Amino acid sequence: MPIKLTTAIVGAGNWGSNLLRNLSCNERVDLRWVCDQNENTLKKHLKTYPGLLTTTRMEDALFNEEVQAVVVATPVESHYKCAFKALDAGKHVFVEKPLTTNSRQAAKLVAMADHRQLKLMVGHLMRHNGVVEYIKRLMDAGEFGDTRYMYSQRVNLGIVRSHENAWWSLAPHDISVACYLFDAVPEKVSATGQCFINKGVEDVVFATLHYGDGRIAHIHVSWLDPHKTRKMTIVGTEKMADFDDMEATEKLRIYDKGVRLPQTFTTFAEAIQIRTGDILIPKIDLTEPLGRECRRFVNAVLDNEPLYSDGRDGLNVVRILEAGEKSLLNGGIPVDVAPSMPTVTPAAAPTVVQV
Repeated sequence: MPIKLTTAIVGAGNWGSNLLRNLSCNERVDLRWVCDQNENTLKKHLKTYPGLLTTTRMEDALFNEEVQAVVVATPVESHYKCAFKALDAGKHVFVEKPLTTNSRQAAKLVAMADHRQLKLMVGHLMRHNGVVEYIKRLMDAGEFGDTRYMYSQRVNLGIVRSHENAWWSLAPHDISVACYLFDAVPEKVSATGQCFINKGVEDVVFATLHYGDGRIAHIHVSWLDPHKTRKMTIVGTEKMADFDDMEATEKLRIYDKGVRLPQTFTTFAEAIQIRTGDILIPKIDLTEPLGRECRRFVNAVLDNEPLYSDGRDGLNVVRILEAGEKSLLNGGIPVDVAPSMPTVTPAAAPTVVQV
C-alpha cells in the first residue's frame, strides 16, 4: 500500500470546500477529519464524503495521533491561533493566505515550525499557477532582458468584507507573485485607497511596491468594480507579457516588443527606436492551481520535497501588507518594509496561544 498523509481540514466553508475537494481526490491523502464551527456545513460535507469524521472542536483532530497534517482555511483572524495549536501538537501545517494578521505572529509560527522540524506552507495560490511559472522560466532564462516593471488588476463586484480591507483580502495573491517573479522583497510600499461602504475598511486600493534596484510592481485591488478582472502585465527590455486569468485557454501573450537607443545619436527624439515583433500565445499546462498546490504540500511532507510557498514567503507577504497598511493610513507616503524578523529562539517561542 502507498504511504498516505493522514490529514485534517479546519474550516470547511467556501474556500475550505475547495481544499476538501482537492485533498479528497489525492491518492496520497487519507483525509480523516473535517472541523468547522457550523454544524450545517459539516452535515453538508458528510453527504458528499460519508467516510469523514466531523467535529466542531479542532482539538478532536489534533489529539488524534494518526493525524499528520492540518489544513487551515478559517477566517484570517484565527489563522495564528489554529496554526499554532496544530504546530504545537506536532502536525505539519498548510495555512491559507495571508499567514497571519501581523508579522510578529508570522515570525513565531516560522520559528516554531523550524524548531519542531515541521512543514509550514502558505496558500499563495497564484504562485502555483502554470502561467506564472511559465513566465518565471522565461525571465530566469533572460527572455525578457532586464525586467522594468509589472502591474496587476484584481477587481470584481464583491465579496465585500467587514473585518479586512481589499488590500489584505486580495493583494496577497499579487504581492506573492511579484516577489516570486522579481526574486526579491520590495524596500518600500506606497498605497492609497478609499472606504466607500464601511468606514475604516478600504474597498479599493492602488499600491506600488518599490524594489531596491529600481523595479516597481503596481497593484490595483477592489471589490467595488463593474468588471471581474484578473490581469497581470510584465514589461522587460526585450519582451513583454500579458496574463489574463479570465481567458479560458489563451491566458498568456508574449510580445516581442521594446524600445532601443543606439550608442551614438544626434538628438534624443531621433535615437528612439520602437521595435515590434511576433506575438506568441504558448500552450501551457492549465492544471488547476489549487490541485497543484495541495499535491506540493503533500509531497513536501511525505517525500521531504521543498515547499514552493513556505512560512518565510508568508512572513514576507505579511511584512509588505503591513507597510502598505501604514501607507494607507498616512496619505500614501512610501513606508519601509520592516526588516525580516530574526528567528525566534526555541526558548523564546510562545508556549500558549496569544492572539
